Amino acid sequence: MRIALAADHAGFELKSWLLKALENAGHTLLDKGTYSTAPVDYPDCAQAVGEALRQGEVDRAILICGSGVGASIAVNKMPGVRGGLCHDTYSAHQGVEHDDMNVLVLGARVIGVALAEDLVRAFLSARFTGEERHARRLSKVQALEARFSSGSSAGSGSTGNAAP
Repeated sequence: MRIALAADHAGFELKSWLLKALENAGHTLLDKGTYSTAPVDYPDCAQAVGEALRQGEVDRAILICGSGVGASIAVNKMPGVRGGLCHDTYSAHQGVEHDDMNVLVLGARVIGVALAEDLVRAFLSARFTGEERHARRLSKVQALEARFSSGSSAGSGSTGNAAP
């Protein structure tokens, strides 16, 4: 399988480990950075793997940051890119089978290497079922994406100042 990987500085070591494991498993890899532990912004990493998916360079992608949260938010801003933050194997395969997830997002400060390898195996071995209920739901997600990516939305509605 053709796979893009990217990580910010917090995910660099885990990405390096996974690159070797995936290469040993015979996958074709596209390393989209970062290439050191020097600080880098996770939205740039998300854009790199998202563009690789959108341009058809890869079949799936793996994106890593410290918690996985920021990278997940960023990568899901791109049309056609469906990223899921997974820290359990059920979600890693079910996200593909039911939701046609094409980006596995991992939190390097949350999980260890052994679990990351299990998650990657579950993600890569899963296939979208195409069952009617899943296809219907995916179509609704795509309709939301099209509606709100047309530029007609009026902003996020969040200022970060709201009280709990």
